[in-house]
Amino acid sequence: MTTEDLSTRTLVTRTGRRRRAETPYRPAGARWGRALRHALMIIVVVISLYPVFWMIVSSLRPEGEIFSNPTLLLTDFEWKNYEYGWTALGTPFGQYLLNSGVIVLGSIIGNLVSCSLAAYAFARLRFRFQKPAFAYMLVTLMLPIHVVIVPQYILWAQLGLNDSFWPLIVPKFLATDAFFVFLMVQFIRGLPKSLDEAARIDGAGHGRIFFQVLLPLMTPALATTTIFTFIWVWNDFFSQLIFLTSPEKYTVPIALRSFIDAQSSSSFGAMFAMSVVSIVPLILIFAFGQKFLIKGIATTGLK
Repeated sequence: MTTEDLSTRTLVTRTGRRRRAETPYRPAGARWGRALRHALMIIVVVISLYPVFWMIVSSLRPEGEIFSNPTLLLTDFEWKNYEYGWTALGTPFGQYLLNSGVIVLGSIIGNLVSCSLAAYAFARLRFRFQKPAFAYMLVTLMLPIHVVIVPQYILWAQLGLNDSFWPLIVPKFLATDAFFVFLMVQFIRGLPKSLDEAARIDGAGHGRIFFQVLLPLMTPALATTTIFTFIWVWNDFFSQLIFLTSPEKYTVPIALRSFIDAQSSSSFGAMFAMSVVSIVPLILIFAFGQKFLIKGIATTGLK
């Protein structure tokens, strides 16, 4: 055996020993504790997701077996719940999905435009009563919707725009969602001001600084706003019930509530079937935007 072979073997032996020395030793008790924590987490996840699984299974059961069988075992597939639920309300359920989609799209655009502009003003500009205005904006986070819904309804009734999508979309263009304004303010404050100063030296004004410098860097915050707006508006029931009265203008939450009637028979099978259809967009938007959602929350100081 040559000297080079001995050197190579010694180096490999030392490297293996070093790696074994760097590997932390876990006693048996720690390993069992870690396994127990993982088992508890799995149990909690299963319990939390059980209502969702039960709803999916119930949408495939006959009407008479929905509440008599709490298990997740299917004896027969009842696809008629989906067929009946799609047309049970007189209007195809796709119309309600379209109505919700229009309101969601308008709300997302409104929040992205208005909240980002308001956040830039609070984070980068200096004007009179800036701090009191920012504090007042934060106070509105604690106001329940029931406090402002009556004045809003009276205002839109005087304008003759009730029973339309405008009362649900137009306020989003006025930066009324203080949570998203605060989220973007925190994000912009985390960006170095040297970017603004460099752009200002090049002759850029506030418009170019916002649209060409800061806005491209605000992708995580904008994605977080998009996801939360989608979820909140898609699931909104109260305000849509107040402003929408025509059945053909109903959104998904109101349409699902229409399957239950206290004075006549309720169609729970069809309701569960359409509930499964309605949560598909939520699952898709969360699955594709989860990375941006986590990044946006992590970089804005929200815990």
